[in-house]
Parts: sequence; C-alpha cells; structure tokens
Amino acid sequence: MPAGKDNEIERFIRRGQDRVSKAIPGGGSRGPLLIAALVLVLLGAWTAYYTVPSDSVAVVQRFGKYLKNVPPGLHFKLPLGIDAATIVPVKRQLKQEFGFATPGATDAYQVPRDSVQETDMVTGDLNAALVEWVVQYRIADPVKFLFEVREPRETLRYVSESVMREVVGDRTVDEVITIGRQEIENEALVKMQSLATKYAMGISIDQVQLKNINPPRPVQESFNEVNQAQQEKEKLINEARRDYNKVIPLAEGEKDQRIREADGYRLKRINEAEGDVARFSALLEEYIKAPEVTRRRIYIETLQEVMPGIRSKIIVDEKGSSILPLLNLDTPKGEQK
Repeated sequence: MPAGKDNEIERFIRRGQDRVSKAIPGGGSRGPLLIAALVLVLLGAWTAYYTVPSDSVAVVQRFGKYLKNVPPGLHFKLPLGIDAATIVPVKRQLKQEFGFATPGATDAYQVPRDSVQETDMVTGDLNAALVEWVVQYRIADPVKFLFEVREPRETLRYVSESVMREVVGDRTVDEVITIGRQEIENEALVKMQSLATKYAMGISIDQVQLKNINPPRPVQESFNEVNQAQQEKEKLINEARRDYNKVIPLAEGEKDQRIREADGYRLKRINEAEGDVARFSALLEEYIKAPEVTRRRIYIETLQEVMPGIRSKIIVDEKGSSILPLLNLDTPKGEQK
C-alpha cells in the first residue's frame, strides 16, 4: 500500500482514538473493542474502491481465484483482501531492449542484465557479430499474462534472444550487417509471435527492430575496410550505369532514325518502280493500238527532254554529203538576224 495511504490511515486511527477517549473518560473494557471496530471500518472503507487508468484493465480475484476483468474507471470491491485487483496496461505499447538500455527505464525486464552476452552471436559462416535489437509488444490477454506463465516478461526475453540467435545463425555475416536486416526482422517477428502463442503468454508482438549490428572489436577495423571497399564498388557500378543510361538511349535513337530513313528510301524506290511499271503498261497498251503513232510520239517526247540539255545543236540532212550548220540555235533570240 502506498505511503500516503498509510499516513492517512494512521491519522484516522489517532483521530478515532481521541474521540473514543473523550467519549469514555474513565476507560473501561469496551474502549479497545470500539477502537478496533473503528479501525476495521476505516480500513474496509479505504480498501473497498480502486481506480483503473484509461490504458489498462483490472483483473479481479476473490480469495485468489480469477473473477472478472474490469474496464477503466472507478470501481468497488470487497474490502480487507477478499477481492484483489491487479492493474494490467493492455493498451500501452511495451518494449524490451537487447544490447543497450534506455536511461530511466522502470521495468526491470526492459533493460538487459548482461548486454555483452545477449548481443554476441555467431553467424552461419562461423563469424561473430554484435547484434542490438528492440522488441515492442502489447498485453493482448491479461488473464493469460497473469496466470499461465510465471514471469511472462522474463520468458519473452529468453524467447527473443533464442529466436534472434537462430535467425542470425542462418545467415552470413555480410547479410546480417548489410542487406539482410529487413528479412531478419520479419522472420524474427513471426517466430517470436508463434512461440508467444504456443506458450500462452498473452502477449502480442508488434515489431522487432534491429538497431546496431557491428563486428567484434578485434576485427572491427578490417570489417570497416571491407565495407569501404563495397561502397567504392557500388559507387563505380552506379557511375557505369549512369554512363550506360546516357549512351544507350542516344544509340537507340540513332538506330531508330537510320531505320526510318531506310524505310523511307525503300518506300520511295518501291513507289517509283510501281509508277514506272504503270507508265510502261499504259504506254504498251497505246503502242499495241497504234504502233507508228506511239513510236513517233516517243521519239518526239525524247527529243523534247534531250534537246534542252545540248548546248551546240547541228541539224544534218540525211541525204547530204557534208555537215552544214543550217541554224545557229545557240544564239539568243534577240541576237538572231
């Protein structure tokens, strides 16, 4: 019972004794009985009520046997130890720390007893690692939490340490320190919750979070050098990917441009060939109908196309024996006489 309540009870007792002494000046055999009855009444009244905080419930026992769960608020019970109410914080998120301790923690099972022994683990490739983690949980079933397991918080610490050693022991030291943190957290959460349910601890595991993971101190410098080398490798890989992403799109664009140009040239040649074929077919039809006329027309049209490109033009009579310039066709029209 709190010290403040003890002081108040003592004051009530003294006050009652003073009143009884005044009421019975000469004393007598009934004085002590009245004092005892008064003390019993005050003590019963003082122990007949209790208050449950908003984030908790009260588990009520009568003569040590479980009776009921009581919600938050002001409640009354049978006094003088007949009923006992145990406050259980079911809505509060609790946590346990492994490898480190939060200053001012009030829960003895929250902080580690031997942080070095808890965090020193062996990985799957027979290397050592110092693993620090936090388990956040809630009390899901207050009855199981109080009566099924003797020390559920201490049992949870043992379960957490055992599961973490198992999960870390299935991975290499590189996975534990670098890329495997999320997988370790998820797998450890599932296994811890499974064991908490199996042992009927009344606890719900909310989160398993890895904090610091370091190699042992004798080899810490070597691990730091390895990590720096890995970071340098990742840096070079990222730079190569950046250059790749810069050059490849340009090459792809140039390739697409060349392909489009080739397609355009192909379509042009095909259309030109189809046009020539259509023109030749039309000309053939006309030639079949009138060969002489068509031949003469082709001859004249050919001369019309060829003659403008000839600079010196000489007309020769097919019966003549010598070449005579009959007409100076190169002279401009204004200069001809």
